[in-house]
Amino acid sequence: MDLPKLKVETTRLVCELEQLATFSECSEPSPAVTRVVFTETDVKAREYLRGLYETAGLAVRTDAVGNTFARWEGSEPDLPAVGTGSHTDAIPHSGMYDGTVGVLGGLEAIRALQQSGFRPRRSIDVVMFTSEEPTRFGVGCTGSRLMSGALSVAQLASLRDESGSTYDQARTQAGFTGELSTALLAPNAYSAFVELHIEQGPLLEQAAESIGVVTAIAAPSTVHFEVTGEGGHAGAVLMPMRRDALAAAAGMVLAIERLALDSRSPDLVATVGELHVHPGAVNSIPSRVRFTLDLRDIDGDNRDEVLESVVAACTQIASQRRVEISHQVLNADPPAVCDERIVEAAVRAAERLQLAHRRMISRAYHDSLLMARIAPTGMIFIPCRGGVSHRPDEYASPEHMEAGVATLALTLAQLAS
Repeated sequence: MDLPKLKVETTRLVCELEQLATFSECSEPSPAVTRVVFTETDVKAREYLRGLYETAGLAVRTDAVGNTFARWEGSEPDLPAVGTGSHTDAIPHSGMYDGTVGVLGGLEAIRALQQSGFRPRRSIDVVMFTSEEPTRFGVGCTGSRLMSGALSVAQLASLRDESGSTYDQARTQAGFTGELSTALLAPNAYSAFVELHIEQGPLLEQAAESIGVVTAIAAPSTVHFEVTGEGGHAGAVLMPMRRDALAAAAGMVLAIERLALDSRSPDLVATVGELHVHPGAVNSIPSRVRFTLDLRDIDGDNRDEVLESVVAACTQIASQRRVEISHQVLNADPPAVCDERIVEAAVRAAERLQLAHRRMISRAYHDSLLMARIAPTGMIFIPCRGGVSHRPDEYASPEHMEAGVATLALTLAQLAS
């Protein structure tokens, strides 16, 4: 097919990203962003986006958990649509490009195609997924998990935040009602889904390349551990008598690091990102510690084997230190292989635009990992400065965003034709 000639309004995109960043609960000004799902700030950001969608002539619908679909209707609207998009929730004290480039960039890709005179055969949706980040409920990608059937209605409804509110209560208070089961997408809802995202790593910048075409997405597993020992006065309990939960947990964290370093897969990464100590007093022996484990790999079997080794090592340390341990696996998603047709379409788009590009894997996981369960899926990466993400100094240049949007637009044009 003849690909359309595009004009990406990069200045408009940057202004919209900056405006979206002002919807924030962060104590610091933009570009520092905190935008947690179902908060008042999140709702206001959604209203801002809806206005942009409607101005572009897109038909907007929202499902029972707030997943938002902005559709540019094709000439054959009964055909399965082509989807793009990402998320706009942001972890505390993060940046303004993670996820948002995929949502506003997807909108700008449609506007560029509209301006070029292109008319899609298949409808094109910009999807804004609810709660990609695990900030509030401890599980990431809740919107796409529900859409894809990876998380049951009962499992989702029963998730609780730190205040004790259930997911069901929080989404209702935010104005999202209806039966949760209605958010499940039909298996043929999308003929293709492609997500634009910052790399969140340094490879593209180091290679001076503008575009990464993702071929596979790593498999994440999230595990919660609880170590229970015996508390006491810091001065009164002698060292040989102690059953210190924190000392035991410290050994477990180091064991996790060692097992990750020794893994047969160079892509496996393990992170203990949360450690909650009870009672948390300077002169009290810790009696209980909760910690989280984020374990990821492109090789799902290796990830699972390492998790088994982690549990065994933690159990052994608990026995040696006379404490108890329990764990709960919140999710253990399989890795996703990107659809070769979408990969080739993105490569052709980058070549047409004469952009330096490479095929690469995504070590971070995204809503695309879940969408791959129900639709052929791909991703397009653009560089971010220093590979930094989830920090206020996260940054993608206007030039790289323009390259990403143009590549996405030409990819969508091929897939929608």
